[in-house]
Amino acid sequence: MLRLYNPYLVALSATIGGMLFGFDISSVSAFVDNDAYRQFFNYPNSTEQGGITAAMAGGSFLGSLAAGYVSDRLGRKHTIQLGAIIWMIGAAIQCSVQNVAQLICGRVISGVAIGICSSQVPVYIAELSPKRIRGRLVGLFQWAVTWGIMIMFYISYGCTFLPGPESFRLAWGIQMVPGFLLLLTLTIFPESPRWLASRDRWDEAIEIISHVQGKGDVENPDVQLEVQELREAVRIDKLSEDVTILDLFAKGSRVRTFVGMSGQIWQQLTGMNVMMYYVVFTFAMAGYQGNAGLVSSSIQYVINVVMTIPALLFIDSWGRRPLLIYGAIIMSIWLFAVSGLMASYGHWVPSVDGNTNIRWFVPEKPAAKAIIACNYLFVASFATTWGPGIWIYVSEIFPLKQRAIGNGFCGAMNWIFNFALAFFVPPAFENIQWKTYLIFAIFCIAMAAHVFLMFPETKGKTLEEIDIIWAENIKPWKTANADVTELAANRDLVKDDKTKEIEHMERMDTSAPSETAGSVEPKV
Repeated sequence: MLRLYNPYLVALSATIGGMLFGFDISSVSAFVDNDAYRQFFNYPNSTEQGGITAAMAGGSFLGSLAAGYVSDRLGRKHTIQLGAIIWMIGAAIQCSVQNVAQLICGRVISGVAIGICSSQVPVYIAELSPKRIRGRLVGLFQWAVTWGIMIMFYISYGCTFLPGPESFRLAWGIQMVPGFLLLLTLTIFPESPRWLASRDRWDEAIEIISHVQGKGDVENPDVQLEVQELREAVRIDKLSEDVTILDLFAKGSRVRTFVGMSGQIWQQLTGMNVMMYYVVFTFAMAGYQGNAGLVSSSIQYVINVVMTIPALLFIDSWGRRPLLIYGAIIMSIWLFAVSGLMASYGHWVPSVDGNTNIRWFVPEKPAAKAIIACNYLFVASFATTWGPGIWIYVSEIFPLKQRAIGNGFCGAMNWIFNFALAFFVPPAFENIQWKTYLIFAIFCIAMAAHVFLMFPETKGKTLEEIDIIWAENIKPWKTANADVTELAANRDLVKDDKTKEIEHMERMDTSAPSETAGSVEPKV
C-alpha cells in the first residue's frame, strides 16, 4: 500500500481539518445580511441569529471533550477521519434545510466534527514533525482555517446571486467536498509514532520516525535520539493509569492545564472570530451594505490568508512568547482605535438598511474608511500571531499520556467561549454598539500580561524537553535561554542515584530476615 512520510505532505493533508472550521465560519457570515436568507428564516432577531451561529461552537465543545478519549483508543489518524465523516453528515443536513431547527441541528453535528479535528489535527502533526519545523507545520492548521474562510466566503458570495433558498443550500452542500478530501487523503499517510509507541507497536513507530527524521535510516543520530526520548516518555506514562480530565488538574499538571485552557480562551477573547462571523455587520455600520459590503468584507479574508504566511515561516525562529505578547498588544491598539472612531463619529439609529440588529452608524466617510482600515490591520495582526500561535503552543505543552485529552479539553474551552461570544455579539451590537470593541481591547491587554507571567517558551525543544521545563518549574521569562539538555542530564543522574538507592534498600530488606531470623521477635 502506498505510504507517504514527508512531514509537509502529512501536514497539508491533515490541515484540511482546519479548512472545515473555516468553511463553517464564512458559510454564515456571507448570509446573515442576505435578503433570501433572512426571509426564508423569518427575519431572525439578534438572539435567534446568535443561536444559529453559536450552534456550531456548541457542537465543537462536545466534540473537543470526546476527542481525547476517542483519539487515545482509535489513534490520531482514524479519529480525524471519523471527524470528516461526521462533517459530511452535518453538511448534508444543512443543505437540505427546511427551518431554523434543522439548520441548528446540522450546525451542531458539523460542530462536533470541527471539535474533533481542531483538537486532534495539531496533536497528529506535532507528534509526527521534526522539532526544528514543528511550529511551522502545526501552524499550517491555522493557515488552512484562513483558506477555508476565504474560499467559502467567495463561494457563498457567488451563491448569493442565485434566487431564493438555492443560494445558501448550494453553498452549504459544497461543504461536503473538503470533508471527503480529508477522509480520502489521510489513508496514504502514517499514524502518529507516539500513539503507536504507547500501544507497544514499536516496530511501526520506529519505522515511521526513521522515514520522517532520517529518510529511512534507523541508525541516523536524530532517529536514535528521538526513539530514546520516546521510550523514556512511554516508560513513565506506563506507570500511570488511564488518564481522565481530572488528572489534568492533579499536582504537577494543573499549571500547564490552566495555561492551555487560558490560551485557548484568550484566543476567542481577542474578538477575531466575532469579526469573522459578523464582519458584514461591522461594514454595515461603516456604510457598506449589500454587494459593496460583501466585497469589502472579503478583503479581510484575503488579508487573513496572506498574513498567516509570515508566522508559518518565522515562528520557529521568533519564538512563541514574543509572538503572543506583542500580537496581543498590537491588536489592542486597533480595537481601541475602532471603538474611539465609532464613539466620536457615529450615532445611534433604529436600524441600518432595514436590519434592526445593527443600531450604530458612522456617516462620515473618512472616519468610516479609518474604521475599515483598523479592521484590516487587526486581522493582519491576529493572523500573524494568535491565529496560528496558540494552536501550536497548546499542542506542545502536554506530556504524551495527557496530550490527546489535554488538547481536547483546552480546545473545548476555546469552543465554549466561541459559543458564548457568538450569542453575545449580536445583542452587544444592538445594545452597547461601539463599546463591544472596547471590551475586546481590554482583554488583549490582559492576555499579554498573562502570557508574560505564565507561558514558558517552547521553541526549538522536543516535546520531551518541554516536559522537563514544566517539571523543573523554570520561570517562564527565563525558558527561552534555558539549557534543557543539561537539566535533563542532571535529572537522569538524580534518577539513577535514587534508583540505585531503592535497589540497595530492597536487597537489604530481602536479606535481613534470613541473616537475623533467630534474634528477631515478631512485631505487633
